[in-house]
Amino acid sequence: MHTELLYTEAFNRVINLYGKEFTWEHKAKIMGFKSKDVGQALIEMFSLPITVEEFENKITKIYQELFPSANLMPGAEQLLQHLKQNNIPIALATSSNKENFELKTQRWKNIFDLFNHKVLGGSDPDVINGKPAPDIFLTAAKRFIDNPDPSKCLVFEDAPNGVKAAFNAGMQVVMVPDPMLPNHYIENPTLILNSLEEFQPELFGLPPYNR
Repeated sequence: MHTELLYTEAFNRVINLYGKEFTWEHKAKIMGFKSKDVGQALIEMFSLPITVEEFENKITKIYQELFPSANLMPGAEQLLQHLKQNNIPIALATSSNKENFELKTQRWKNIFDLFNHKVLGGSDPDVINGKPAPDIFLTAAKRFIDNPDPSKCLVFEDAPNGVKAAFNAGMQVVMVPDPMLPNHYIENPTLILNSLEEFQPELFGLPPYNR
């Protein structure tokens, strides 16, 4: 999902109340965090005079307003449809909790139904540690019927912590970073793309698109 601008707006609506600004330097450090860990991280980062519960109460109302407008990343629908049509097992591994996931995807249920299974890291009891720990990707892999070796798995990520998590899991990872992400946060992706529209499945032994 193309949600980073929505997260930035949501966080700043709270943080601006205390005369501070959430920027890309801050965002790069928390992208991929589990939902429950974001509030604590931001409170510490900005020395906010509120509790985690107070932060979550404020941000939840803003999420409910903003997230239903979330769109897919360009090229995502084409890629998912292509993989599904070619019987390539696909899973979703997101750090969102169930509530935020449903808000962000309510207009795209037909697309998210293409996944064989979904791991919602913010709610899933098997995901003990959030990204950059590998838990979420290893959990997603284990839930495929054939329990593939991590080296056989390909991850798509936009977050630095997500790339690190995939790398720590021993998986290949295609990164599609936001153009505003500072380059020094990009570490160890197998491949970097400007857009999912540029992805060539055959580079990873997958069936090519029918162009």
